[in-house]
Amino acid sequence: MKIGICSDHAGVEYKAKLISYLLGKGYEVVNFGTDTTDSMDYADVAHPMASAVEKGELDLGIALCGTGNGMAITLNHHRGIRAGLAWNTEVGKLVKQHNNANVLVMPARFISYRMAVSIVRAWLTEPFEGGRHQRRIEKIPVD
Repeated sequence: MKIGICSDHAGVEYKAKLISYLLGKGYEVVNFGTDTTDSMDYADVAHPMASAVEKGELDLGIALCGTGNGMAITLNHHRGIRAGLAWNTEVGKLVKQHNNANVLVMPARFISYRMAVSIVRAWLTEPFEGGRHQRRIEKIPVD
């Protein structure tokens, strides 16, 4: 499985650690940046990663920023992207089970790294439930 990952300056530390974690679990990882703590605009890394997911170049994506909201808003402007913001393990499970989120977003300033790993693990392993949730997803406009 090929996973893209991106962060702004607030999430760069967790992103670097998550890359190592994911590689250790056998995932192929594509880093969209940033790789420094210098202030930058989250959209500059969110758009390229979302485009790669849209085109099928990536199976999934993970994004981190201070609150997670900037990334989620930006990512969800892309056709076919369902970016789910998760701040604990249960929400991480639910964004996959109920929303079939193909991009996981986390608020680096409000969770521990340990929680970030727990959320990623839950999101990657939970199956999408389909059924009524698929019907709901189909009602999300794509244009």
